[in-house]
Amino acid sequence: MYVLRYRMGEYALRGFIAATRWLPNRLLIPVSTLWAWMTHRLLWKYRTRMEENVSAALGDQLITQRERKAFVWRAWKNFARGVLETTVVMHSPREKIIQTVHLQGEEHLQHALRYGKGVLALSAHLGTFTLIGARLAASGYHFSVVVKHPGDEQFARLITKYRTQLGMHTISAKPRRDAVRGILKALRENRIVLVIADEFKSGDVMVDFLGQQLPAPRGPATLALRTSAVTLPMFATRQPDGSVMLAIGPAIEPIQKNDLEASIAATTALYTRHLEDVIRRYPDQWNWLGFPRKERIPRAKRLNSGALTSHTNAGQQPSP
Repeated sequence: MYVLRYRMGEYALRGFIAATRWLPNRLLIPVSTLWAWMTHRLLWKYRTRMEENVSAALGDQLITQRERKAFVWRAWKNFARGVLETTVVMHSPREKIIQTVHLQGEEHLQHALRYGKGVLALSAHLGTFTLIGARLAASGYHFSVVVKHPGDEQFARLITKYRTQLGMHTISAKPRRDAVRGILKALRENRIVLVIADEFKSGDVMVDFLGQQLPAPRGPATLALRTSAVTLPMFATRQPDGSVMLAIGPAIEPIQKNDLEASIAATTALYTRHLEDVIRRYPDQWNWLGFPRKERIPRAKRLNSGALTSHTNAGQQPSP
């Protein structure tokens, strides 16, 4: 059954990506909404986890169950549309990708690459994060991404093939030693390495995130401190007109303490604050699944007023 599930997923993915080649732009939103509706009901365990986390974190603002469900549905639709847009982009020439995803703050990236130490792109499961690499690769930047591969090797190779098609180099997060070697090699080659750092499940540095003490991964801070690579926040968010903006912020300087462990802890907390700031601006563009399963989030500080409307301040840009 384990193998069968992956084979079914593989053929479904191949067919889905092949079909999007012929999808007219006018049908993009209706198709993504239909797909979101189907998965929203089929993947009820994920939906339930999102509702529980949203209820605990935003209970002061989303008081009724109806409000919380509507919020989760908006977040689900945003994610579904982002996935569909990524598959459509796979069939597009570089010029079309550049037109599809607007780029803001490219000067920060160009300045960071002049040091020759590589760039750590700090990001989250926010907005259309799956298009960050495609957009930068389309502009000629050398881009690598650290990912957790699926358990099935054949399915993992298929996903890697699709990333390669978009111009992205894949670094497997496991085994960890090989991952570190791959990241260090990419940084020595002055590449951009995307690190998604909003998984607060198995880290060993405790941080405050949305009002809860959570274990954050120490990897991004350790790499920045040990390699002198420049850390740049990068977030691809949806704008009021439906377009996607990839915003690159100024460099985040790591915090130097008396010893390495203290420096890692302080820098990890700094990175987490940057992630939280952007998520607070676009709460219904985050996936709300980055917390431990058995823990619940206490009521956090209120988000920015008006941030929970259906379009969630989408005109604002991340400014670390």
